[in-house]
Amino acid sequence: MSEVSFYSTTLEDFEKWWQGLGHALGPHKRLQRGLVNGLYPSVPSEHPEISRELLNEVATSFDFSLPNVFERRAASDGTIKYLFELKDGLKVESVALPFHKKFTLCLSSQAGCAMACEFCFTGTQGLKRHLEPHEIVGQYIQVWRDLNRNGDHPMTPNIVFMGQGEPLHNFEALKKAIEYLTSTPGLALGPRQITVSTVGYLPGLKRWEELPPVNLAISLHSPFEKERTKLIPMNRAYSIEKIMEVLNGYEWGRRKLINFEYLLLGGVNDSHEHAKALAKCIEPFPCLVNLIPFNPYPGSPFKRPSDQRVEEFKSWLVEEKVRTMVRVTKGDDILAACGQLANQFQ
Repeated sequence: MSEVSFYSTTLEDFEKWWQGLGHALGPHKRLQRGLVNGLYPSVPSEHPEISRELLNEVATSFDFSLPNVFERRAASDGTIKYLFELKDGLKVESVALPFHKKFTLCLSSQAGCAMACEFCFTGTQGLKRHLEPHEIVGQYIQVWRDLNRNGDHPMTPNIVFMGQGEPLHNFEALKKAIEYLTSTPGLALGPRQITVSTVGYLPGLKRWEELPPVNLAISLHSPFEKERTKLIPMNRAYSIEKIMEVLNGYEWGRRKLINFEYLLLGGVNDSHEHAKALAKCIEPFPCLVNLIPFNPYPGSPFKRPSDQRVEEFKSWLVEEKVRTMVRVTKGDDILAACGQLANQFQ
């Protein structure tokens, strides 16, 4: 079996391979579309536009395996969590989040995570390994096909890289996966349909403009260096100040905002002082603050703030002229909410 995955072979790569065999372009797009969206469960033995010899060449030149759906569970709010088993036996999770008759898919970029954030269940696992591009893309294709079993969700869902792992820590695979997702017939997502979330991993953030113009989400969680270092140990090396310096080097504007993610931990970072300092910290940037009430997990040292405190914190930011929204918790009854992914199901 070939070791070249079809699900990391971009349209440009596939065209070069196709033409390298001496064939004219055209049918390759229809074949690629059919294989990606599941119209063909495998390379067909016959095709009206493609010879049997070429179909056999496709079948033997690429690996068409996808991550195995080990477990699938639906939450009471319609959220669906998928546990995937990879070829080496490692497992990762993806989540399909329902929004107004359309889904957004939360994908993992690593098995486990090296960032060891104090508030994150995934961080308790440590980093097992980086995911390969086809393993990232494969999560999307498997979930998309599952959602389309009955033809109920024909539109390609949006993507947030907010699952297991720090996406910018696995930059090359992330870049290749995004290129595949935005170029492949049958998917062809727009860059604005994709959001990459990072705690500010600087080696990757400095390469941000190598990616298509996707959306950026910075997980800040505290405006104070010492406190943020306690919550996110990586801050010791890549401080808030350094992150802001890198962000200042890029062009932002009305149509290109930064999403600052702010996890509200009850009695820790939800004071009026925090709100005012946060507003000052992000003042130079056109941005939106997403407030995320903490989602408890087994053994968690933190607690969720009251709904009243969440609304107070939001109002304090609004007073400082900061665009703010509160992220609705989804899937927490099956440990599928933000920060709860650790290959466990309730």
